[in-house]
Amino acid sequence: MRFSLLTLEETETLLGLGFLGVSLAFGLTVVTMAYAVGHISGGHFNPAVSFGLLAGKRFNGSDLLPYIVAQVLGAIAAGGVLLIIASGNADFSLSGANPLATNGYGTHSPGGYSLFSALVTEIVMTFMFLLVIMGATDRLAPAGFGPVAIGLA
Repeated sequence: MRFSLLTLEETETLLGLGFLGVSLAFGLTVVTMAYAVGHISGGHFNPAVSFGLLAGKRFNGSDLLPYIVAQVLGAIAAGGVLLIIASGNADFSLSGANPLATNGYGTHSPGGYSLFSALVTEIVMTFMFLLVIMGATDRLAPAGFGPVAIGLA
C-alpha cells in the first residue's frame, strides 16, 4: 500500500489506491449508475449480465443484440475518455510501467497468470457476480437495495 509522503524538504506523491481503492471505485460507480439509469436500461452495462438475465428469463431475447452493441460502444467511449484523462499525465504510458488496475495474462499480467488462469477467474467471478445480481433483483428481495449489493459484489 502506498501513501503520500510530505516532508519539509520535498513533497513526493505516491499515488497508490491499491486493489481495495480500485475495487471501491468500480463498485461505487456501478451503484451510482444503477440508481441513475437503472430504471431506463435495467442497469446492466455488461454483456455477461445481459446474457445472465436472458438465461434467467428476466430479459427479452430480441433486446439482446441492441443492448450488447450499446454496451460495447459505451465501453469504447469510456476507454477513450480514460485515455484522454490519463494522457494528461506526462508519466502516463501504456507499457504497463504502473501495474495498478492493469490486467492481462502471460507477460501482460502483473502476477504472471496464464490465459487459462485468467479465463477460469473471469468465469467464476462473473458467475458469482450474476448470482448476486439475480438474488438482489429477485421479486422477493428487499426493494431499493439491489444496486448496493451488486456494487459491493
